[in-house]
Amino acid sequence: MKKDIGRLGGESLIYGLSTVAARLLNFLLMPFYTHYLPPSGYGVVAAVFSYIAFLNIIYHYGLDQSYMRHRAEDAGRAWRSSLACLLASTAFLTALMLLFPSALAGLAGIGADSGRLVLYAAAILALDTLSLLPFAELRMRHKALRFAAVRTVSIALNVALNVYFLAGRGMGVEGVFLANIISSALSLLLLSDLLFSALPSFDREMGRRLLSFALPLLPAGLGAMAVQVIDRPIMLALSGEAAVGLYQASYRLGIFMMLVVSMFDAAWRPFFLERADKPEAPPVFARVLTYFTALAAWTLVGVSLLIEDAVKADLGGFSLIHPDYWAALPIIPVVLAAYLFNGVYVNFLAPVIIAKRTGEILKVTLAGAAASVAGNFLLIPPFGAMGAAAAALLAYAVMAGLMYRAGRGLMAVPYEWGRLSRLAAVACLFLAGHYAFGSGTHGAAAFALKSAAALLFPAALWLTGFFLPGEKAEAAALFARFARKKPAA
Repeated sequence: MKKDIGRLGGESLIYGLSTVAARLLNFLLMPFYTHYLPPSGYGVVAAVFSYIAFLNIIYHYGLDQSYMRHRAEDAGRAWRSSLACLLASTAFLTALMLLFPSALAGLAGIGADSGRLVLYAAAILALDTLSLLPFAELRMRHKALRFAAVRTVSIALNVALNVYFLAGRGMGVEGVFLANIISSALSLLLLSDLLFSALPSFDREMGRRLLSFALPLLPAGLGAMAVQVIDRPIMLALSGEAAVGLYQASYRLGIFMMLVVSMFDAAWRPFFLERADKPEAPPVFARVLTYFTALAAWTLVGVSLLIEDAVKADLGGFSLIHPDYWAALPIIPVVLAAYLFNGVYVNFLAPVIIAKRTGEILKVTLAGAAASVAGNFLLIPPFGAMGAAAAALLAYAVMAGLMYRAGRGLMAVPYEWGRLSRLAAVACLFLAGHYAFGSGTHGAAAFALKSAAALLFPAALWLTGFFLPGEKAEAAALFARFARKKPAA
């Protein structure tokens, strides 16, 4: 078990460092946007990228996951058939967007005169889709370093071009999309050797197997994406562009939990697929959930305690986010909790995907999407941004619960509910204490106290008996070895 989890941890670290680097570089754009775009302009950017996220699911239709699942059967046939399907569908969908940009812009609620944004979106979608299979192949070959390098370089270029187009050229919203097009093209160029390693050729039998696995993932993917981004278009319709801009700025501060989930997810799927038939898999999967949730809970507590002080800190006359966007800051802990439940849902996917019961994923994600849509329409009018964040939390919690129920009949995973309960209790105690006594205090002394409280979270888990005797012994031995080390001359 330790060896398997160690390998998962190693690959998660590489994927995670690349994800951290890429996400942090991208995250830098959010405060940059708040200083160079008005809330209404940032709202348009957020809405259009929400639509791109939906269309990405349609462009990809689960083919990367299907390729990874069938690659072991016949890698060559699976690659050639997957590539043939993807090229044909991408050409068709992109042509539709290029033919009717103004009509699609009007339907999206951004105005028929914004058709050029639809053209930009079509270019981004096509370029990103062509990179899909090469990225999947890198994951299956365990080429985590190259995967990380390509993503990080692309994001770095994206950030640099955003700064140039917005601050240097004053291009506004249009500059955001041009920067994304160029950075997506760079990713594809860096992966071109994999993309053209074999010519596309559709094999009917392999194609049938690929599509029978992939197509049920399409509505499931749309449902999952609805949970992630449907709140922006709904808020756009109910509250306007400026409200979307305020909400997006604070929602993006959930990046710290999103990083934890993303870096885990990138390594988790190949990990559990490779161990699907091993008898020791169920206890390994259970322990992985415990460790993941512990890290995520610590992240939730730490960020909730410190984020408002960090956002409002005076950075030489500037703040991390422009004061015009501060009104939505209270949603951040709710957003963090929503991402945590998303990570739990990702954990519970293993038995269902191993059993090839993708229909269950469809049911669960559609239920989550329904909860998200209903929650947003019910909660945004009275509560605004907080209502949208609460709807996201509700949707992810529904998905996690339903996915657990779907998987428990397929694989007997001995999840450690007692330890998870202790973990939840300690996290709730820390958050309750913060909002009862410390949420309204600011300044250097208050920040130091909050930082100390966040660092004490593992100690509180230790005192409540969360850690097993073997884990305590290993931690004590590690600390002793560290303490015995002498500083280098």
